[in-house]
Amino acid sequence: MASVRRTLTTIATAGALSAGGAVVWGVGIERYLFTVRRHELRVLPPGSANVTVLHLSDAHMAPWQHRKQRWIADLVEDTQPDLVINTGDNLGHARGLDGIRSAFAPLRGVPGFFVHGSNDVFEPSGRNPLRYFTGPSGHAKAADKLDTPAMDAYFADELGWSDLDNAAATVRVGALRIDGVGVDDAHRDWDDLDALPAALTGLGKPDEAQLTVGVTHAPYRRVLDRFVDLGADVIFGGHTHGGQVRVPFSSRALVANCDIPLDQARGLSTWGTDAVPLNVSAGLGHSIYAPIRFGCRPEASVLTLRARM
Repeated sequence: MASVRRTLTTIATAGALSAGGAVVWGVGIERYLFTVRRHELRVLPPGSANVTVLHLSDAHMAPWQHRKQRWIADLVEDTQPDLVINTGDNLGHARGLDGIRSAFAPLRGVPGFFVHGSNDVFEPSGRNPLRYFTGPSGHAKAADKLDTPAMDAYFADELGWSDLDNAAATVRVGALRIDGVGVDDAHRDWDDLDALPAALTGLGKPDEAQLTVGVTHAPYRRVLDRFVDLGADVIFGGHTHGGQVRVPFSSRALVANCDIPLDQARGLSTWGTDAVPLNVSAGLGHSIYAPIRFGCRPEASVLTLRARM
């Protein structure tokens, strides 16, 4: 019996040390290992010049997160994007816009599209992480509101980006006309899918667009399906954090916090029978109440769009 007890004690000790090591890694190291996912897509008309797209998502910025701010700014300088897609949850604190201004300053004058996540509107709150395994998370009933109008004004007036919350807009990248269509946070049921056809039609001659992109914070199936129906050539989403905590080297997230298939909760895949490219960013941040990443580094995506063969 003594030997059995010693064996069980050894196993328990090893398990505790492993768990403790994982927490130390996730909290103290991996959440700072910012990385870039790079993809190439042939979606432009023949003869088109390449377009470099920077996809940013889920910064959940707090003012003291200077390392993240510097990394984003340096990435912009290195990438020199032609178009920015921002899929929301930029703010993680009442003064998060201070950090966003620092990080996004080099993007002034670069065309872009943005949509809201709920953490562009409400401050984050503490959650029981085990509840994510029971389905998409609920919503705090008494969360403080953020200064969303100030963020929107910064994006629209200072950076020059177009708001796609249940709306559509057009930007020009060189000789290309790019139409964007998007929704407000579907996780909060703020999406208005019925408004999208008229929004696209209102752009005038939508068939003249050389590229149409669908933009959503939360990649719920109903939203992705509508984008495909509307003729999107590429779809962008965020929200999932790629699961945030994953089994290392697994292709599937443990949770997605929405109804997207778990093997599509991070990275480039396709959606629908027409195999429309879908890029879901695992995002750059985390709630200040859950400061951990494990098996899922914080990320931004750089997509090089090329002409179809």
